Amino acid sequence: MARQVKVAYGNALFEVAMENNSLDATLEEVAFVKQSFLENEDLMKLLLHPNIEKDSKISVVESIYKGKISDELTGLLTMLINKGHQKDIVSVLDYVISAIKEEKGIGIAHISSAVELSKEQKDKIEQKLLETTEYKEIEGNYEVDKSLIGGLVIRISDTVVDSSLKTQINNLSRSLLQD
Repeated sequence: MARQVKVAYGNALFEVAMENNSLDATLEEVAFVKQSFLENEDLMKLLLHPNIEKDSKISVVESIYKGKISDELTGLLTMLINKGHQKDIVSVLDYVISAIKEEKGIGIAHISSAVELSKEQKDKIEQKLLETTEYKEIEGNYEVDKSLIGGLVIRISDTVVDSSLKTQINNLSRSLLQD
């Protein structure tokens, strides 16, 4: 259900941004709102509180954001609250950010490695991703996962490239057990 909510509501805002030719402005606003939700957990607690009326929640959101963001984004937030989907606000905003970046040719890569990568290594990975994909720009999100033992796991869009030693060992184990 949460996936349907983020796709339906996220696509609605994305399509409005496309029609209004306001992808950059919408991206900036959505990132601002997402960051404000992440930094202010009391706001989310208030929105999720079962004893606070929807109208009060909507009034709070409007008082915080009205005039600072577009009417379309304010409307999306109030609609999510009105429909009882306030727990999905951040995932809807994430979806909109991803959709806009995809439209602009910016690939969001999630790269896991067993050790911290140097700037030079990160640059090489991003350059290789640019050469092997249709993206004009790569936004790399790096994390260290010691369980990988060595190698990398790269997730970009719906594609996963797993060259980790952990996976290679697991694959070898499975093939030995099948013989």
